[in-house]
Amino acid sequence: MKSDLEVRQHNALTNARYEYTETQSNIFLVLLSKLRKDAPDAVYQITVPEMEKATGSQYNYKQLRESTKEMMSRVHEINTLHNGREVFRQLVLFKRIDYILGTGVIELEFNEYATQYLFDLKNNFTSFQVQAALSLTSKHAKRIYQICSQWKDKGETKKMAILDLKKTLSLADDKGREEYTEISMFKKNVLDVAVKQINEKTDLLIGYKLEKVGRGFKNIVFTVKPQAVALPLAFGLLPDEAPSLATHQVENAGRLLAQLSITTPALVEQILGNPSHVAACNKFAHDLKTGRHTSARSLSGLLLTMLGIKKATAGGPLFAKPTKAN
Repeated sequence: MKSDLEVRQHNALTNARYEYTETQSNIFLVLLSKLRKDAPDAVYQITVPEMEKATGSQYNYKQLRESTKEMMSRVHEINTLHNGREVFRQLVLFKRIDYILGTGVIELEFNEYATQYLFDLKNNFTSFQVQAALSLTSKHAKRIYQICSQWKDKGETKKMAILDLKKTLSLADDKGREEYTEISMFKKNVLDVAVKQINEKTDLLIGYKLEKVGRGFKNIVFTVKPQAVALPLAFGLLPDEAPSLATHQVENAGRLLAQLSITTPALVEQILGNPSHVAACNKFAHDLKTGRHTSARSLSGLLLTMLGIKKATAGGPLFAKPTKAN
């Protein structure tokens, strides 16, 4: 599985009510990374070594079999349209899950009614990075990351009732049973954990705002903006050895520039048009994530100096004028 793979998921499925454990979420995410839009009826396979490599965790057959057994009976509750009418659909995703004995291979086949939410996406989809979602250890963080990814181009999510969010996270039901009735406990055990993990490990920087109605908090809005991530790149390359870079690496470098308020069009074009600069930007993003550069007076100035676009001057202003683009 490509570590940078971005997948698309129907918004109805992103916002559906269902409960997966961390292991079940990881199985589903690895499976999502394999889907081919030209093969909705295909049988898909995942392996135990593949799961372990993707998640950094160890799995045994008993653990996986118990997890997939429960996934076979997990009901996804979805608001959707059918024959022009709005319906509340209860859906099981999988038709069958087979363990091929002696091989470490798991074979999965989707329920025919589930394929429209996985393949027929058109414009109604959420895109997110699989590896980022897999890196989150909180099952609630995994869901909140996907929900926030739906709004990453808007700056914040729509306002939602806290109770509805809890239902999406399987922390409340329609019978009035609810976990974390004290908002302080919901913040501590769910929201703050999710925000910390998502901000540290993914391509999103999120926060949340709670709205009080009367004497209690009733609504929540997540703020969302993209951020550069610590991509695993070959950082030892000399500038003239930099390879041609993938689109996601250029996009990640662009997020870093925006994050550091480097937005002058000509300067952005100069940096993103140079493979060596893009590689250096991604290394810089990695160093930021791992705690380096914390003492820098100006992160943007430091980056531009490292790129050779600005140079430090002794005994004068921190940076001289930028050199002209070639």
